[in-house]
Amino acid sequence: MASQQPLFARRRAVLGALAASFVAAGAAHAQGSPGELRIGFQKGSFTLVLLKSLGLLDKHLPGTPVRWVEFPAGPQLLEALAVGSVEFGAVGDSPPVFAQAAGKDLFYVGTEPAKPLASALLVKPGSAITSLAGLKGKRIAAQKGSSAHYLLVQAVKKGGLQWSDITPVYLPPADARAAFEKGAVDAWAIWDPYYAAAEVGGNVRVLATGQGLSSNTSFYLASRGLTQREADLAALFAALTATDAWAQANRKEAAQRFADFAGLGLATVHRVLERRPPSPVGPLTPAIVADQQRVADAFAQLGLIPKPIRVADIVWQPGGAKLAAR
Repeated sequence: MASQQPLFARRRAVLGALAASFVAAGAAHAQGSPGELRIGFQKGSFTLVLLKSLGLLDKHLPGTPVRWVEFPAGPQLLEALAVGSVEFGAVGDSPPVFAQAAGKDLFYVGTEPAKPLASALLVKPGSAITSLAGLKGKRIAAQKGSSAHYLLVQAVKKGGLQWSDITPVYLPPADARAAFEKGAVDAWAIWDPYYAAAEVGGNVRVLATGQGLSSNTSFYLASRGLTQREADLAALFAALTATDAWAQANRKEAAQRFADFAGLGLATVHRVLERRPPSPVGPLTPAIVADQQRVADAFAQLGLIPKPIRVADIVWQPGGAKLAAR
């Protein structure tokens, strides 16, 4: 973890500079009548869930009414964002790729550090599948367009297989778990906290995690309208980073709050936290954009999205500038 500290220090420094650059915009916003801020989140959106629970956003955006909307997975959240039902939300690496390829009007505005250990490809303890090559001819559950979808793409490739060698079964997390438990699928690609819940339940074996396959980076996306309210984005980033710092310093209470919201056992939540590094929110760097471009290219090469895309085209930066491709 020590090796990660310079990265986190740099992120915090960037956040400080970002917030400073928004002072003028913040003053202008304060003079107006702030409208409702609609935030989309998932059960696995740990920091957003705690932000909602702690009410810290009220301190960073005083006087702004906030509506929280829960979604089962990232693709559904981004569909809502694209049609204006929400303005801001957190998803994994793949949903924005599918959304951009479909021409959805949305923007990357922030990111957390990668969490490759927080997703996995699961099989039953007694399964004959003992390697990624053993996935050939198997039915594998995953949420289409999710981070687990990309994990599966990479697992198939690493196993020396073609995508056509497997049968993907596209299901949202709850349905995928039911199919997995009754034996309707041979394996299940999934992320935390669903992964942790299944693991603590004891009737799974981890065939592979994201380590060496997928960075499993979390991204914050926003509507076009919200990108024009820079002070609000600065406040959101500051509130999310403060929430993460609180969680790191108060892990026991953080675990209980998350468990109460998600309806999960504490053992499951502690497993999630074991795999979660400190996660301040910062802007996308060129290296992160390049990694996300690899995700997009993998889906394009397999024909899983309708056309190739350039991720940098929808990366927002303070002041309305776009991140230059490097």
